[in-house]
Amino acid sequence: MEFISWAMVFSSAARKMKRRALQVNISTLMKMPSEKFVGRAAPLCPDDAYSGCRPNFLLGCDGSSRQIYPENHFMQEKSDVNFPFTDYEVLSSTDRESCKNECLHDCLCAAVVYSPFANCWKKRPPLSNGRVESYTTTYIKTAYNSSHVIPLPPPNPKDPAKDKNTLVIVVLSVLLGSSVLVIFVGAARMGFFCIFNRKLLAVEISTNDTSVESRLRQFTYKELTEATNGFKEELGRGSCGIVYKGETRSTGLIPVKMLDRVFEDSDKEFKAEVNIISQTHHKNLVRLVGYCDEKQHRLLVYEFLGNGTLARFLFGDLKPNWKQRTQIACGIARGLVYLHEECRTQIIHCDIKPQNILLDEYYNAQISDFGLAKFLLINQSHTKTNIRGTKGYVAPEWFRSAPVSVKVDGYRFGVLLLEIICCRRNVDMEIDEEEKRILTDWVYDRYLEGKLDYLVKNDKEAMEDMKIVERFVIVAIWCLQENPHVRPTMKQVMLMLEGILQVSSPPSPCPFSSIN
Repeated sequence: MEFISWAMVFSSAARKMKRRALQVNISTLMKMPSEKFVGRAAPLCPDDAYSGCRPNFLLGCDGSSRQIYPENHFMQEKSDVNFPFTDYEVLSSTDRESCKNECLHDCLCAAVVYSPFANCWKKRPPLSNGRVESYTTTYIKTAYNSSHVIPLPPPNPKDPAKDKNTLVIVVLSVLLGSSVLVIFVGAARMGFFCIFNRKLLAVEISTNDTSVESRLRQFTYKELTEATNGFKEELGRGSCGIVYKGETRSTGLIPVKMLDRVFEDSDKEFKAEVNIISQTHHKNLVRLVGYCDEKQHRLLVYEFLGNGTLARFLFGDLKPNWKQRTQIACGIARGLVYLHEECRTQIIHCDIKPQNILLDEYYNAQISDFGLAKFLLINQSHTKTNIRGTKGYVAPEWFRSAPVSVKVDGYRFGVLLLEIICCRRNVDMEIDEEEKRILTDWVYDRYLEGKLDYLVKNDKEAMEDMKIVERFVIVAIWCLQENPHVRPTMKQVMLMLEGILQVSSPPSPCPFSSIN
């Protein structure tokens, strides 16, 4: 179905979300009654319908022989539902039927969630903390209501003599335990005072009050100085720091970002970056390995990605092929969807550009440099702040002192998408033809003229795939709309790039000054 206008799409989506909010009291994570999902299931706690559910049948295996009986079960479909905290295995590049069969043949599997991007998440019981999640489908393993279904093993009958012996053992255990408890309490009191005094000493020594995930390694400034050979080799510069190449025995090669610009909220940004990034996990986000917070020295240590930045990849002498570029664009979109909609704390990146996209050994895109990220609470949709980001990528609302939202990242993605399509920088004043110097203007002019082949003139692979080129250009123009309310969300952008959501012809990106 062809969309007539984005305004219709957005208003329709808004109405649906309002109705859904009334039905399920929507929040970022919401528990759902167990009976809404599985027919042959029982709640974990009979007195609490929201305690999650467990199957009242075997999940496909005989308890003694571990023999699998997939023929006794079927996969019950539930749309727009996910159980995000029960994953134990993810399968990539699989079709829907294979995903369901994987669960039917797995004793541990209670359900699978299938996404439109050919990902299959296996879920273990109990199924709890369910949430509404668009464009996903959950298949819950359910037993056929027939006589040959393997029953749950009955409880062992009680033996009165055994119960008497158990009572004697319990009484003796209590008496013995009481004497041991007295000794233990005395020892515990002495240990408590020793530990308490040590913690007080540690508090006095610590100079920075920074709460950081314990799984991150804390480096000393001396360690990172040695690892980078005195911060000798520079990998790149961000809006709030310089990235250096380093190497340690335990981690191998590492990029080390030193925050070198001192401005009003630098301390706040460092703490936010360490704490928030340490809680983000997505294949299209760069992983934080460790940090240093020693007096005035604040540094971040990331995993090393061997193929460098997208900027070097796009603007170098050897141009990447068209298929790689389309995969990179889709990967960046998925990463932004995660930051905007799937994180516990919603994140605006604020500085999406080729220099902040890194490529792993398989040229998978990973978003880096959260130093400028502006974090929103779940119940916020807009925030006011200083103009942030890199010139040439900044959304119009930044310059009008207007409230900004995640749509600023959408605008920046539109600019980046055109750079990926054309393999050139957004602003290039060295180009002889003046009309080509500003990429966004030149692309829109070529779109109006129906001459999109000019954008990929020397790219044979892209020239043979003009339908995808046209789709990507149209998506970019939608992202570049001056009015942020007209821009699609990154979820919509991702689905359009994947070809799942169709898109209509866009209006002029800036027909008038739409923001006061």
